Amino acid sequence: MTLTQLEYIVALDTHRQFVEAAEQCFVTQPTLSMQVQKLEDALGVKIFDRTRHPIVPTPIGEKIIAQARVILREAKHVEQIILEQKNIMSGEIRIGIIPTLSPYLLPPLFKNMQERYPEVQLNVRETITEELIQEIKNNRLDCGIVVTPLNDPLIREEVLFYEELFAYVSPRNELHDKKYVLPAEIDPKKLWLLEEGHCFRSQVLNLCELRKQSDLQVRYETGNIETLRRMVDKSDGITLLPELAVLELSKMQMKSVRTLKEPTPTREVSLVMHRDYFQTQLLKSLKTEIIKVIPRHMLKMNKRKVIDITG
Repeated sequence: MTLTQLEYIVALDTHRQFVEAAEQCFVTQPTLSMQVQKLEDALGVKIFDRTRHPIVPTPIGEKIIAQARVILREAKHVEQIILEQKNIMSGEIRIGIIPTLSPYLLPPLFKNMQERYPEVQLNVRETITEELIQEIKNNRLDCGIVVTPLNDPLIREEVLFYEELFAYVSPRNELHDKKYVLPAEIDPKKLWLLEEGHCFRSQVLNLCELRKQSDLQVRYETGNIETLRRMVDKSDGITLLPELAVLELSKMQMKSVRTLKEPTPTREVSLVMHRDYFQTQLLKSLKTEIIKVIPRHMLKMNKRKVIDITG
């Protein structure tokens, strides 16, 4: 059994076809197929069911692949330790980030990382929290930037900052003339929400106590915060925006922003990773650079209340 063979079966599990798996591993399809077969022969079990299309792991294969991901993660850590011993800051970080953070956090983070650590490669995947956490557990991502707490025993959370929630109100909405908005005052029929699967949607529903309404019918849903804001501008609607999105609004757009009553509803943003992930200096540097691009007032709780993201 070799690390290369383990890389091949992990790639094959990821793509579920030999052609794409071979391309990822920079080998020919026959080479990858032969090495997978050699590993199966050495172990005396079938790792993949080749009669299925696309191919799928066998029950024992699923367990072997899961352990292979752990072994490869630890091998990568050994390489990083050696680089750090030589004072070389290089390598790859595979990062997951949720869509409600990426447009505002990634541009300044990329800029700082490229200037300070030019030899470090950031590979970023934008996806919803549920899929991101599964990718971390499967060793497809090293870490994620998500809203917490997750209360998952396999995931370690390190809080980065706290992001206040604001109401964004159309000038044609009856709440526009108010200085503060109470969640209970929001008409669900005029509320714009993110689609199912987004943790920010869950926070808004919990904040406004809309889950208690069995007949709730929110008409307006989309997958993008900027779309929510623009739809409010064109209607008599209302939505909630996280603080990083609000900080990028123009002076004219800020006229539609309203503060919610204290304790200020807030979402907790954390860097998360597998509980067994070895924290390299590379990952610690990433955390430091993230904090650098966040306004200082967002690093402490102050008079804030973290809103649950679970249903």
